[in-house]
Amino acid sequence: MSDYFAKPKSAPRGGILVLHAWWGLNNVCKSVCDRLAAEGYLVLAPDLYDGGIATSIPEAETLRKKKIKRSTTLKQILAALKYLKDKAEGAPLGLVGFSLGAWLGLWLLEEKPKDFAATVLFYTTRGGDFAKTKSAFLGHYAETDEFVTDSGRKKLERTLKAAGKDVAFHVYPNTRHWFFEDDRPEFNPQAAELAWERTVAFLHEHIG
Repeated sequence: MSDYFAKPKSAPRGGILVLHAWWGLNNVCKSVCDRLAAEGYLVLAPDLYDGGIATSIPEAETLRKKKIKRSTTLKQILAALKYLKDKAEGAPLGLVGFSLGAWLGLWLLEEKPKDFAATVLFYTTRGGDFAKTKSAFLGHYAETDEFVTDSGRKKLERTLKAAGKDVAFHVYPNTRHWFFEDDRPEFNPQAAELAWERTVAFLHEHIG
């Protein structure tokens, strides 16, 4: 199994499912898992590309088209969720998704609306019915994003708030898509650090 599992040094506050961006389960995603484990969480990131890693947009597009299939991908994510739930032994769960992974995460929330207490979205939007989910939401978005429209972000925010959810969406000035990922030319260290601080505070508040 090429999934990535990170454990805290002491009893976990809760479990976190991390869904990677379209680059695959790369070192950036693994580093996020390690940082979350250092904050006291049990963390699992399923490898949705079965070992495939992309470093360019064309490679990522090819891998996404080849590997992301609705039925098989959902089964893979659900299996990872079950494994994490078993290991967390009843502790509350959170979800952290990056771009493609965040889109899949919103999909998962519709499938398993009662499983998550907190959801962190990095630069993605998606339509859906989230009325039944128990999750609070934190969103990180770039000021300039060729993949995410302002209207799409605002619509998702309105949808979640209309469903009565706890929602905080942030737009980071002078940033582009992938601003959080330090192996990308779009990386913005100041915005990334602020997004991380907000993420940790959010998870501590809603999970423990």
